[in-house]
Amino acid sequence: MSYATTYAKFHPMKVDLHCHTTCSDGSLTPQQLVQRASDNGVTHLSITDHDTVAAYAQISIEDCPVKLIPGIEFSTTWRKQGVHIVGLEIDLNSDAIAEGVQFQTEARLARAEQIAAKLTAKGLDCNLEDVQKLAGGDHVGRPHFAQHLVNVGAVKNQQQAFKKYLGAGKPGDVKQHWASMQQVIDWIRGAGGTAVLAHPLKYKMTRTKLLALVEDFKSCGGQAMEVVSGKQIPSDTRNMLNICEQFELLASCGSDFHHPGLQWSELGHYSVMPESKCDISNYWNS
Repeated sequence: MSYATTYAKFHPMKVDLHCHTTCSDGSLTPQQLVQRASDNGVTHLSITDHDTVAAYAQISIEDCPVKLIPGIEFSTTWRKQGVHIVGLEIDLNSDAIAEGVQFQTEARLARAEQIAAKLTAKGLDCNLEDVQKLAGGDHVGRPHFAQHLVNVGAVKNQQQAFKKYLGAGKPGDVKQHWASMQQVIDWIRGAGGTAVLAHPLKYKMTRTKLLALVEDFKSCGGQAMEVVSGKQIPSDTRNMLNICEQFELLASCGSDFHHPGLQWSELGHYSVMPESKCDISNYWNS
């Protein structure tokens, strides 16, 4: 990515660089999502579905009411903890992205097969094909298993499904073997994109541990970090921006929208990011 000063800055509250559709774990189709974003005043949008770019094939660029910044959100692990890395302004047709999507899809499917087998061994009705139908394909996660258990009457709701069968230490708790942080960043940069550490506050790390994560992310070639993710208190935003500046990373922002009706993550509605020279929106084409 070229950070030329000739690139025009647009107002940060018109930007949403992190959201999801039905192609991963969101509840709106790609078409519904871009229309909702436009209705909310968003002018520049990145759809960052988990480990897939399928949403972009379902949108007509000519008729799209917002400017799309091609994106993806890859899952990885750091010191045995799950971490997400967003790729922005990627080449959707690059070999690097195709390789990353295939790797992650196979890893996700292998995990789903293990979860289904473990739940079946416990005497539960857990046909993987039925779970895949809920997911709309191969992008199967624990929430889909939870909903399946509700559908077959094994539990009353998804919360109970996680408490009894899918949460930490339960029968369906199968650890995911994602690509390494280095692999993920290489895929993103190999596709001409910008690697962004997603929602750092959601990892609930101590400051010391978070700084270690950011340092490793930067050493692997990471280029930016989400300073704002949905609604958060101003002091958290300031702290995240200070870390960005400390490690000379660009500062990104987004709602992490998944479903309508969640006040903390509505498209285009998130806490204000203080003006900063490292604001990633300084470097996009208007």
